[in-house]
Amino acid sequence: MAAVLPVHGKQPNILFIFSDDHAAQAIGAYGSKVNETPHLDRLAKEGMRFENCFATNSICTPSRATVLTGKYSHLNGTPVFNRFNGGQLTGPKLLQKGGYRTGMIGKWHLGSDPTGFDYWEILPGQGDYFNPVLYTASGQKKYESQYVSDVITDLTINFMKSVPKDQPFFAFCGHKAPHRPWEPHPRYASWKTRKVPEPASLRDDYAGRTDALRENEQTIVRDLTRRDLKLTPPAELKGAARNQWLNESPEEVTVDGRSLTGDELLKWKYQRYLQDYLACVQSVDDSVGHLLDYLEQSGLKENTVVIYSSDQGFFLGEHGLYDKRFMYEPSLRMPFLVRWPGVIKPGSTQTGIAINPDFAPTFCELAGVPVPEEMQGRSLVPLFRGEVPGDWRKSMYYRYYHDPGHHNTRAQIGVRTLTHKLIWYWKKDQWELYDLVKDPEEMKNLYSDPAAAAVREELKVELQRLKKELRDEDQFAREDPPGTVDGSVERLRGN
Repeated sequence: MAAVLPVHGKQPNILFIFSDDHAAQAIGAYGSKVNETPHLDRLAKEGMRFENCFATNSICTPSRATVLTGKYSHLNGTPVFNRFNGGQLTGPKLLQKGGYRTGMIGKWHLGSDPTGFDYWEILPGQGDYFNPVLYTASGQKKYESQYVSDVITDLTINFMKSVPKDQPFFAFCGHKAPHRPWEPHPRYASWKTRKVPEPASLRDDYAGRTDALRENEQTIVRDLTRRDLKLTPPAELKGAARNQWLNESPEEVTVDGRSLTGDELLKWKYQRYLQDYLACVQSVDDSVGHLLDYLEQSGLKENTVVIYSSDQGFFLGEHGLYDKRFMYEPSLRMPFLVRWPGVIKPGSTQTGIAINPDFAPTFCELAGVPVPEEMQGRSLVPLFRGEVPGDWRKSMYYRYYHDPGHHNTRAQIGVRTLTHKLIWYWKKDQWELYDLVKDPEEMKNLYSDPAAAAVREELKVELQRLKKELRDEDQFAREDPPGTVDGSVERLRGN
């Protein structure tokens, strides 16, 4: 692949800001109805917003492995929460060879030490919101009386300051927020008094959907725990009994002397969840503001590509859920904002389908480094320029592996186009089909609708084609998705 022509004759710096579980619908630039994000909106105003960026496996560790390697979970060896093989080829390693100084700061969550980075300082596992400990290759440090988003921001700025002026840098700023347990800094305490609008599908009864949705254990009403809701345990409870109480989901809560049950309790739980979640988002937005200000004040703005994304989406009460994992839009969609002065048209929008395997090839092309053939994604640089190549993907392939795993979420594979989505819970052999144009909230499963038979069969064939093209050779316990690569749907008659 041809190298990118650097802006001003130089390889551009790359600042990659990657948060954890940040739903696109909690960003003003994506039309948020629940919060304001002025600094992320500034990034969108000065750059480009991707409308259709998706995770190929909506879970933290696998998404991070995919971002680094440019390969799907079945080829990078990290389909679930297993230790990442840092010996394989990654984007940061290629940037190192291309002359970049590389830094990894904050949330890593891959089990092994970072490779491909000249400097790294990372949280152990999930890390803590307050007084966080961060590890380096030579030791660890506890940041007393500090908040994790602030620490990560300061360390990222310090890394950028440390790079010689004549050397380009790749700075990976990995935020913990807004991951569970949603512990905001006291400066965002005003969120506890705010009233957050409810999504239309908060009380979704799952009519017409598969058993997988009904069996899940990530509902707001049934599964948010007392710990999630920041309830104070009785003073007499100690040790294991105290933890058990905190980890249970209450069926009744007393608030201001009133006992809440049923729909009143659901309303209250939703507000408590969103108030804490959105307050954590606020710390990330503030971080983006500090990082953008530093680039401007240091004279680095014009030759620095800034990318903001999250490892996947997140449910903010849609379908009554929190967390991710499912292939529904709130979980599948990743925010993706990018600013590249002199190249990207300010305030532009891109509707081409992007996926997280595209991130590593994009880093490579930005740096003028050839993209290796083993990477399955494609560079997004042409899309940054406002172009969509004629052979650009018209669909994307999804696979979630845990079954039942956390939250009792079922294994699933699926295909999404710009207009439709097909999901197969293969262990249950149950399907869902959605028209995303007519039904963007994904409330009506069309799989058994005779009027949708043609598109259903087309999507089954496309699912099988993608599976083969991407070399996903796992036969799902000797079962393949019905449909054949040559377009035949004979086996599907009567389904």
